[in-house]
Amino acid sequence: MKSTFLAFLGFLFLFIGCKETSKNSKIIAEVAIDSLFQDYFEFKQRINPIGATKEGNMIYNDTIANYISEAYIKDLTQSYTNFQDRLNNYDLKALPPEQALSAKVLQWDCAIKKEGLTNEMVSIASPMFDLPNFRLMPLNQIFSFHLEVAVLGSGEGAHPFNTETDFEQWLARLNDYIDWLKTAETNMKEGIAAGVVLPKVIIQRTLDQLKGLKVADYKDNLFYAPIKKMPKDFPPQDQLRLEEAYAKLVKDRLIPQYTSMVNFLENTYLPVGTTTSGLGALPNGPETYQYLIKYHTSTNMTPDEVHELGLKEVARIQGEMEKVKNAVDFTGDLKAFFDHVRSSPEQKPFTDPTQVIENFNAIHDRMQTNLKQLFDLKPRAAFEVRRTEAFREASASAEYFPGTKDGSRPGVFYVPIPDVTSYNKFTDEALFLHEAIPGHHYQLSLQQENEALPTFLHAEGMGVFVEGWALYCESLGKELGLYEDPYQYFGMLSMEIHRAIRLVVDSGLHAKGWTREEAIEYSLNNEAASEASIIAEIERYMIAPGQALSYKIGQLKIRALREKAETVLGSTFNIKEFHNQILNSGSLPLVLLEDKINTWIATHN
Repeated sequence: MKSTFLAFLGFLFLFIGCKETSKNSKIIAEVAIDSLFQDYFEFKQRINPIGATKEGNMIYNDTIANYISEAYIKDLTQSYTNFQDRLNNYDLKALPPEQALSAKVLQWDCAIKKEGLTNEMVSIASPMFDLPNFRLMPLNQIFSFHLEVAVLGSGEGAHPFNTETDFEQWLARLNDYIDWLKTAETNMKEGIAAGVVLPKVIIQRTLDQLKGLKVADYKDNLFYAPIKKMPKDFPPQDQLRLEEAYAKLVKDRLIPQYTSMVNFLENTYLPVGTTTSGLGALPNGPETYQYLIKYHTSTNMTPDEVHELGLKEVARIQGEMEKVKNAVDFTGDLKAFFDHVRSSPEQKPFTDPTQVIENFNAIHDRMQTNLKQLFDLKPRAAFEVRRTEAFREASASAEYFPGTKDGSRPGVFYVPIPDVTSYNKFTDEALFLHEAIPGHHYQLSLQQENEALPTFLHAEGMGVFVEGWALYCESLGKELGLYEDPYQYFGMLSMEIHRAIRLVVDSGLHAKGWTREEAIEYSLNNEAASEASIIAEIERYMIAPGQALSYKIGQLKIRALREKAETVLGSTFNIKEFHNQILNSGSLPLVLLEDKINTWIATHN
């Protein structure tokens, strides 16, 4: 009897010990995966030094990544494989739900980017600023490294020019950039041999930009500008040393490299540029476009499915536009109404740029009461509306810049007002909801303020989520007490149809053989934007296949999830909690967002 009792005690202690060991193992696993998350964040900072600078991490301020080089691509392939292998050591089901979800985001990120690195012929390099770049077609007129570096090199960007070290570090970065330019020229020569070349119109646009950057007099060169603004408290000998170093680098290396690039583009590359407009005509183009749809939408939609969805959405939104046109007693057709809205003096009432800013602030004030009915999760970060700086205003779009985590810099909604008398206000309410509140300001600020998220999820993240959320927010206008003016509601419809048109023209260009001119004509026939802005948009889609799909695909998924939750939960549906669920896990691939919301619905039903 005694031995049986002792055996029972032994079993009990063993059981308790096993439970404690299991508990400790779980704690160790949670701590270990946090370490993995931190390593991944540091890896992402290392491979994107400029991105690190923008986020306030100055450790890489003396380097620029040559992301189109073979060495860089090899490093990334090995690194993504290593993170995948490490992640496979964890049982995600045994982790807390929040950590498991973050691990699945990391899993997705590694897989989708590694897949792009293996792309043949068109050769997609690692994403810079979360946009895939074509190794053999590294230059373009919008999403191109030469434009990013020009902003930094002018002294007006994220790279600081406050100390002598800042100036010295930029010299090192500029040397790296010159190496990137050399690699770009080499890669484009390889692209010519492989039949992977940009369209002529894109080459010409880029060539014109580079001619503007190769100013022969070094003192007038953009990259010498920081020297002209050098702090006066630098010791005289150091001022002279930096002046000489900048002059030498700009004269002896940068200007000659720009000259070489311009000559190559003008005399060798432009003559062999394609007359087609999309990826479909290039070697491995259809397969590449299918990958880019997956990358930018986090879905397995085919080009045909994207195209048909776009046509369906355009028709639906046009039906809503017809209702507005009839409500204001306009007698012409929809295309004539577009022209009326574009040119109406009533929609261009401002005479001073401050009035534009005041109008946006008034929109913010007007929605405050109703905002509390839809959201209880709000960012701590301050928020401001500002006019876009003069040096970039002429070519800029309205945009949102997130503030810093510590609140030292507020989130800013920038509005370009190059000519106030031609500023049309009919989209202002929808624009504010998208770019500012509750769109990008809420989502991006809450994301970086969320201490429960791993640091690698604090940055902007996935476009289909970020832009999908912002476009969904445009549809909240009536719930927020806006769109009482039918022209403002028409403005929202105009912005939405613009995103629906993107589904049609992007897939048309890259999968259905559409020409640039056909895409422009389709857009002109179906939206109120100006011809100049439509041309710029179509040329954007030509060089960033799939990117423009993210807005509408993301919006439709969030709207569908809300409708499902409202239907299933009925009277127990809480819109504030739904929005919390969308916003409290960072930027998610749509498949993970759908799983999360479905689980939330099931647990609340």
